[in-house]
Amino acid sequence: MSDLSQVTAVILAGGLGTRLRKVVSDIPKVMADISGTPFLCYLLDQLAEAGIEPVIISTGYKGHVIEEAIGFSYKELQVDYFREKTPLGTAGALKLVGQVVNTEQCLVMNGDSYTEFDPVSLLMTQNQSNANITIIVKAVEDTSRYGSIQMDEHKNITQFTEKGSSTGRGLINAGIYLMNRNLILEIPEKIPCSLEYDYFPSMIGKGIYGYETEGNFIDIGTPESYADASRFFEEKIVSV
Repeated sequence: MSDLSQVTAVILAGGLGTRLRKVVSDIPKVMADISGTPFLCYLLDQLAEAGIEPVIISTGYKGHVIEEAIGFSYKELQVDYFREKTPLGTAGALKLVGQVVNTEQCLVMNGDSYTEFDPVSLLMTQNQSNANITIIVKAVEDTSRYGSIQMDEHKNITQFTEKGSSTGRGLINAGIYLMNRNLILEIPEKIPCSLEYDYFPSMIGKGIYGYETEGNFIDIGTPESYADASRFFEEKIVSV
C-alpha cells in the first residue's frame, strides 16, 4: 500500500514552549510567528501537499488558541483536536489520540520541528520492511543538542543516545514517525511518558527502523533556532 489518503496525521502540539518565552509571547509553541505565519501552518501545508488527512492536533497548554486560529478545516484538510487535561508527555498524548485513529497507520509529527521528506517513499519503505515504527532521521554535523541514533546495515535502529551524551556528526531523530496504530495503543500507561526517552528505546529489536532523509530540517525549540526559521522558510520558497 502506498495510498497516503489511508494514513492519519497527528501533530503533537501540547508543549509549554518555556525556552521560547523570551522571544515568543505566552502562546503554544506551534503558534510561534514565522514571517507572519504560525509555525503550525507550515506543517499543515506539508500535509496538504502530500494529501495526508484527516489531521488530529494533540493540544495541551492553551489549546484553545490553536483551535480558534486553525478551526476544523485548513485548505483541503479535515482538522480535529484532542486536548490533554494534564501533561502526559509525547507518548502519553499520542496514546490518548490513538483511541480515535481509524486508519492502520499514523504519521506523527512533532509540532516544533519541520523536516523535508518524501512521504510516499517513507510509506513504501515501512510497508516493504514490515516495520512497526519508522523514524525519519537526519544527518547533522553536531548531535549534542539532539542526541543521536545508530542503525545497522538493514536500517534497524540499534541505539538511542540522549542529548548531551553525543557529539560530532551523526544521525538525529527528525521528529516524524510512521507508526502502526496497534503500537500506539500499546504505549505504556506511565505518566508522563516520552516517545523519545521512554517508548522508542523500549522498541529496539521489535521492528523500529530509521529512514534517512536528505531534506532540510529545522526546529524552533530554542531562541537561536527560532531566529533561523524565517530564513529557512524564505529559502525554501525561493528554491521551489
